[in-house]
This record gives sequence, C-alpha cells and structure tokens, in this order.
Amino acid sequence: MKNFRYFAVYKPFGVLSQFTDADGNPGLGSTFQIPKGVYSVGRLDKDSEGLLLLTDDKPLNHRLLNPKFAHWRTYYVQVEGSPTEQEIKQLEQGVTIRISKKDYFTKPCKAKIITEPDWLPERDPPIRFRKSVPTSWLSLSLKEGKNRQVRKMTASIGFPTLRLIRYQIENLNLPQYKPGELFEYSKIEFYKKLGLQ
Repeated sequence: MKNFRYFAVYKPFGVLSQFTDADGNPGLGSTFQIPKGVYSVGRLDKDSEGLLLLTDDKPLNHRLLNPKFAHWRTYYVQVEGSPTEQEIKQLEQGVTIRISKKDYFTKPCKAKIITEPDWLPERDPPIRFRKSVPTSWLSLSLKEGKNRQVRKMTASIGFPTLRLIRYQIENLNLPQYKPGELFEYSKIEFYKKLGLQ
C-alpha cells in the first residue's frame, strides 16, 4: 500500500501555485523541495500569500476541493479604508460578486475587524503605502472558494484588498511558518487538523 505524503507550505507573494515557472514568475518547484507526484490542493493567486496544502493523496484532494464537503478557510485581509460594523455584517450575510461573467451571491461567512497579526512577516515587495488613506485588517472565514472571491467581496463593499494571506484551513494554521517554509505531517495528524478523523 502506498504511503502518501502530506505537506503544508507558506506560499510567498509572487509565487505561482503551479510547479513550473511562467511569465517570469517562479512556481512551487523553484521555491520548495517537493517529492515527485505531490501537488497542491487548490491554489492561491500569485499576489496572495499563505497556507497551501500539498499531497499525493488523491481521495483527500477530491474531498478538499469538492464543494459538497465544505470546510472552513480563514483569510487575513488588509484593505484600503476603514469598514464599519454594518459593512462587515454585509460581508457576513453575503454580497454579489461576478464569477464567470455572471452575478453570484456569496454564502454566509464569518467576518470581523482585527488588529494586524504581530507574527505576520513583512511582504516582499511591500504594499503601496498612501499616507492619506488608512488601512484596516479583517479576518474572513469562508466555506467556499470561488476565483478571487475574497478580493471581489471586499471590493463589493468599497474596500479594495491590498494584502491577502490565507491563515488557516480548518485547524491547520500558519503562525509557525515563514514564507518559503515547508512542513511535512503524518497522515493521522494532517487528517486530524483538517477535521477528517
């Protein structure tokens, strides 16, 4: 019986979720030493950072990507401006965004204003800074993952996303990692952290 491998990485800003480099951007293969046959579960955009899971366990991959088996993903989001509690509630209740040229109403989620996490590394390159415009940090927890969904959600209430970090998937989270670091887990620990035991 095959022994599957299970990894979590902190994908840095500017790195693609695919293994090969493209359009002058590095892929995962240039950034991490990953065994052959291990692939990312889902993706993070080039301009997003944070937790990315990798495995060669295809049944797990299917389970994590199939909307039928919804699971929590938490993002820390730096936005331009200062949303009100009412606008945060709007995010929680659902907003209309465009997906594949059609209107889509997002499912209820958890949203709150937070202080910038003290463990968060500086981004390289740093976000554009404008003295005249304040920024805020939000925590957003979703059970769905449409293309660029978080960015579209914050934009829909008038607050463009400046920095986006996937912090947590179920009970597997980022603080012990630094950008570009990779950790391997046993199957038992990985499944337990993902609430699959």
